[in-house]
Amino acid sequence: MIYGTRQTKRPLRWAMVGGGRGSQIGYIHRCAALRDRYFELVAGAFDIDAERGRAFGIELGLDPSRCYADWRTLFAGEAKRPDGIEAVSIATPNNTHYEITKAALESGLHVVCEKPLCFTVAEAEDLERIAAERGRIVGVTYGYSGHQVIEHARELVAAGELGEIRLVNLQFAHGFHNEAVELQNPATRWRVDPKFAGPSYVLGDIGTHPLYISEVILPELRIKRLLCARQSFVKTRAPLEDNAMTLMEYDNGAFGTVWSSAINAGSMHGQKVRIVGAKASIEWWDEQPNQLRLEVQGEPVRILERGMGYLHAKALADDRIGAGHPEGLFEAWANLYDRFAIAMDARNENDEGRLANLRYPDLHAGVEGVRWVENCVRSADLGGVWVDYV
Repeated sequence: MIYGTRQTKRPLRWAMVGGGRGSQIGYIHRCAALRDRYFELVAGAFDIDAERGRAFGIELGLDPSRCYADWRTLFAGEAKRPDGIEAVSIATPNNTHYEITKAALESGLHVVCEKPLCFTVAEAEDLERIAAERGRIVGVTYGYSGHQVIEHARELVAAGELGEIRLVNLQFAHGFHNEAVELQNPATRWRVDPKFAGPSYVLGDIGTHPLYISEVILPELRIKRLLCARQSFVKTRAPLEDNAMTLMEYDNGAFGTVWSSAINAGSMHGQKVRIVGAKASIEWWDEQPNQLRLEVQGEPVRILERGMGYLHAKALADDRIGAGHPEGLFEAWANLYDRFAIAMDARNENDEGRLANLRYPDLHAGVEGVRWVENCVRSADLGGVWVDYV
């Protein structure tokens, strides 16, 4: 149970790049980072419009001298201060992630970056190399993975309760972009522009979320090859897809599917993870995130509830209130930001033992997300054919 006490000696001095007024995601970053006092927001470059960003930072209570015009002046200015920032979160459009993350690492900063981490595997592996050389932590905001019952799902698989894994059915298929909403919504407009979004829309923006959750639950499975077909049902979004179906073969013989879609009309969110084994199946749905469905062949369906004593200890560690009270996405994000901070503190203290026992969406998870998108796009652009996973 989390009671608001830190597992670190002090908060990390923290800044944000992006996430200013009107940002779709900035507020949840700040709530998550500040909730348990693992971070202290002391600086930022919040907006592409310098004056607007400065005004926003002042409204947040920051020293005006630490509300910077852009990320370059932020990193340079803070490096000169004895109390300069130690970590930064990057909540900007996709095309900036690689450059800003690289500069942050080279400035000796820990990083939390929005996904996708970058556009290519080559860029992602470059960031992995720099982070290793500088001894810095990079967290990637696969925020849904902070929901606690996912930990119980992982333990059920590890204990063999499902039997041999046969099917991995994943989807993130909402309906909010079934029309060209980007014509009126700037927060959506850049997501469907290849210059800003990169080689994909829904594959990278939402498909990687359930993919990462499956990697948490099934850490031993590896994709052997995949086939992807993608469509632009709203024609002005081409060449980027607003719907995609991906088929995957795993190295143990299991078969997987990922449905990534923003045009599933009528669906509120539609993120589901279903794992089918030889003896039993589990299913998690992000619209009911406090529940895990366990279906054992020949037995009644069981709905396992967050916070109950029958769950594995690891599924109870991040509870913030007792069973029966709903916890949501802000709590899930806060759980991840707590782990990011503990990982950063462990690295600062050269405590590799503490790091080894900590699970969070790290730089490697970000690399693998980029790898999956790159393979999906390659398959789709070849006409929807099977390709070896590289």
